[in-house]
Amino acid sequence: MARIPNTLRIRNALENAIVRGVYAPGARLDPEALEREFDCSRTPIREALHQLEASGLVRVFPKRGTFVTEWSAEELAERFEVMAEIEATCGRLAARRILESELLALEEAHDACRRHAEAGDVEGYYTCNSDFHHCIYRATHNAFLEKEASRLHAMLQPYRRMQLQVRNRMARSFSEHDAVVAAIRAGDAEGAATTLREHVIVQGDRFHDLVASLRKD
Repeated sequence: MARIPNTLRIRNALENAIVRGVYAPGARLDPEALEREFDCSRTPIREALHQLEASGLVRVFPKRGTFVTEWSAEELAERFEVMAEIEATCGRLAARRILESELLALEEAHDACRRHAEAGDVEGYYTCNSDFHHCIYRATHNAFLEKEASRLHAMLQPYRRMQLQVRNRMARSFSEHDAVVAAIRAGDAEGAATTLREHVIVQGDRFHDLVASLRKD
């Protein structure tokens, strides 16, 4: 088995830690601590952080250090607005292009979400929720769109996880998934686009709940 380069290994580990909420938005990443954690020199740490900066997951401030990206309320709203439109496009194309094997994978991810929702398992639900959305991205059969959707999805994952902590949000999320699956299964392109847009967009009470959760943290 080929050895994974240090930079890639560190970048993947840090990306997963940010997505899982180990490092919260605004948290500082200490290069010296990371050197000890990954038992390596400063060079691969620096390269991994540079790659994470390019992806939008971290920000580097001269003389201050590297921090997990933390957006203002306005920046966050803008990114969820773009994500909602990208997801709508993915839903529209997936409804027209999804293969039977891909539909089966989507339904399996949806069923896994259901089990975690019934168990009240937010972390398990969150992981399967990510799988669910990536099934839709792949079903577009548009490699560029899949890549861009995945990139923005990763950037917003820490905040999407926070949303699931809001009371009853997990149950509502699963219900929204149900409508998405039904539309894609029926080949209803516009229905899939509309349900996904409404599922992802954060506005009104949902946005205020998200901002409140950020302040609480």
